[in-house]
Amino acid sequence: MKFLVVLFGLLAVSSAEFCYNDVVRSCKQKAAVLLEDCHAKYGAIDAVLLNLQSYVNDHISLSFDYLLTSTHFGNHEKSREGFEKLFRKLSDSTWNDAIDLIQYITKRGGVMDFQARKTKAEPRNVYELYEIEALARGLDTQKTLAKSALAIHSEATRRCEGCHDPEVSSYLEEKFMHRQAEEVRKLAGYTSDLKRLLSENNQASLSLFLFDEYLQKAV
Repeated sequence: MKFLVVLFGLLAVSSAEFCYNDVVRSCKQKAAVLLEDCHAKYGAIDAVLLNLQSYVNDHISLSFDYLLTSTHFGNHEKSREGFEKLFRKLSDSTWNDAIDLIQYITKRGGVMDFQARKTKAEPRNVYELYEIEALARGLDTQKTLAKSALAIHSEATRRCEGCHDPEVSSYLEEKFMHRQAEEVRKLAGYTSDLKRLLSENNQASLSLFLFDEYLQKAV
């Protein structure tokens, strides 16, 4: 009786090891067989894969937006080194996040699709902004990325069969959500501080110069 229980247990494990079954079938046939189940996918990664791919593409697009804004403030006419440094840092950070996301997708057995979009991206063809406008747009952008991370996290934590993947939610919390909250706070503070300086001081040029000097040290 015990022998039958052990035997049935081994058979159940064997049938669950899909990659193992593919390998055994390949050896028996002595021919090239695609090992379709020998991949790194598990959990509900397929349920959130499109969202992750779209999130990567958003990061790539916004990284170039930040870079163009940085070059606008770094030219000889504007000469705002603090603003240039801030948006260059945001560009580099967003680009590195895209790379990290791609590595995570491939680690979980997925493939990156650079055409994937959950929503149609809004045209962002205005980069020659005033300083206060650039900070406001940077804040809006970071909040958009933070909201997208929350949406993917919510999808991964749904209590339903085939969609619950705590590993994805843990990754987003550790790599993105906590840091994004801090980035949003900083940009909101910069925007509010500069708006107050411009409102309380009649010498706007001096206020912008001093704030730019502050950014050079703070960023």
